[in-house]
Amino acid sequence: MSITNTLVYEAVQSARNGINPTCICEVPSGWIFIGFHQFFRGYSLLMADPVVFSLNSLEDTQRGQFLRDMSVLGDALLEVTDAYRINYEILGNTEQALHAHMFPRYMNESEELRKGPVWLYDRKIRNSVDFDPDRDKPLMREIASAVLKRY
Repeated sequence: MSITNTLVYEAVQSARNGINPTCICEVPSGWIFIGFHQFFRGYSLLMADPVVFSLNSLEDTQRGQFLRDMSVLGDALLEVTDAYRINYEILGNTEQALHAHMFPRYMNESEELRKGPVWLYDRKIRNSVDFDPDRDKPLMREIASAVLKRY
């Protein structure tokens, strides 16, 4: 699979062109987007720009920057949501281009599910709250502000 045939590539291209409604902001290693599903309020993604296959495709300095940008986004999510922690995931199994998922986790989740990965939730539940530009725009602005003040 070519990285140009991925949703990550398409998202980065549309962010560069200023036409991606889920784009939160640009950071040194790429772009931050709010997730298409907001069951975990603030669920966000970091996508590398330029788009590469995996973290291992980057030079050491670029790797460090990508991982720092992940942690900055995590700090921002902790600041602007009532999450008690952030789950960081770099998978790349389905969309084989470097991107990271940041899932805010909340104390109001059942203890059994809260202690495991988000993938233990039924897909219907995880996908039950779709991105809504009207509802989510204020949160996206807060995340962007909290991220950008750290640079």
